[in-house]
Amino acid sequence: MDKLKKVLSGQDDGNADGSGILERANQASTLSWGTRVKGFLICFVLGVVCSILGTCLLWVPGFGLAVFAVLYSLGNICALSSTMFLMGPCRQLKTMWAKERVLATVIMLVCLVLTLCAAFWWKNNGLALLFCILQFLAFTW
Repeated sequence: MDKLKKVLSGQDDGNADGSGILERANQASTLSWGTRVKGFLICFVLGVVCSILGTCLLWVPGFGLAVFAVLYSLGNICALSSTMFLMGPCRQLKTMWAKERVLATVIMLVCLVLTLCAAFWWKNNGLALLFCILQFLAFTW
């Protein structure tokens, strides 16, 4: 009966050893702390550079908005991925999808996709800029 309660409450993942597939993969590919910090710094700096470069290229006539949307979204993905080096991918995903952060995560990911759709598919500059602002707000939330 206790096993059934654990499964129904989400406390048991069905494995006898208590570790899931993602946790076992994370444990198998551990990095040293120095490597984690280097990976974090590289991804974070790359994300910031992409975002700043995209902002600078926003004012280029003709294709500026499309380049901005791609570079800004890529910068956000790199910055988000950078924390995976420090926390590990499993813990990062669990934290992102935690009850108190799930709304911000969904809004950020949806706005990221909508930014690219607005820039390339709909060719609507105002919407692309609005979705970039919403991306930023959800990312900082």
